[in-house]
Amino acid sequence: SNPLSECSRCSTRGTKTPPLLDKMLRRSLHSLASVGLRCAQVQRTGCVAALPKLHSQFSSPGFDESRFQQQRFAVGGGFAFRGYATDLATTSENSGAITAALKTPTADIRYDTNNHTIDKPGDPSKRAFTYFILTGGRIIYASALRLVVLKFLLSMSASADVLALASLEVDLSKIEVGQTVTVKWRGKPVFIRRRTGAEIEKEQAVDVGALRDPQTDADRVKADPSWLVVVGVCTHLGCVPISNAGDYNGWFCPCHGSHYDASGRIRRGPAPYNLEVPEYSFISDTKMMVG
Repeated sequence: SNPLSECSRCSTRGTKTPPLLDKMLRRSLHSLASVGLRCAQVQRTGCVAALPKLHSQFSSPGFDESRFQQQRFAVGGGFAFRGYATDLATTSENSGAITAALKTPTADIRYDTNNHTIDKPGDPSKRAFTYFILTGGRIIYASALRLVVLKFLLSMSASADVLALASLEVDLSKIEVGQTVTVKWRGKPVFIRRRTGAEIEKEQAVDVGALRDPQTDADRVKADPSWLVVVGVCTHLGCVPISNAGDYNGWFCPCHGSHYDASGRIRRGPAPYNLEVPEYSFISDTKMMVG
């Protein structure tokens, strides 16, 4: 008789399943559970070599209830672990390498060259490209370093506007004898005085030993003694003295009463030093460069 029809008749009658059909169902479930377990193990480890062992489960002579329960839970656990790092994609090309790596783990890294080739370091075919990249990088680094050094050195030098104020050209042709003009140099007033012959003789005859800041008239003038150039800032507290004034007809500081002679030397008052003489030179008979 047909077992399936017999099973349907028994179920409708409320009787128990026949022993033969029950044994067949159990063996079928046992085989399916074994197949699911083996497939999950293969998928986690990537070992294709284990696939032929699955067919032996269908011809198992015996059946164990406890083993069936363990395998049934193992099948569920195997499918639960799907998606982890152990699920290696295996093919016929890399299955042997993966199996060997799993069986004999080692620190020595060996690449599978069945599907591709590996270019070793120092490959002669790429040596020219390597030299080109290294040389180009070094040239760029050297250029950048040169630019940084130049920027640093140029930042320490004076700018164009500062250099323009460093020196001042003065036209002497418009200055009369006995006249004093004031020009601006580096933000400070500068007195340029064209002295008379009498003033020159008077200043040269002064006793240097009686001066607070001893200096001869010849030390304070250059090639032409008729021209006197001094910075118009009082050496006491930085005030600007008045020209052609004071007890010595030189300069007078009204702030604290300092008197300077026609050579710019301090003669009376609280100022400790003579008026400063800046650097200057004669470009021509009518041109002077201050600074």
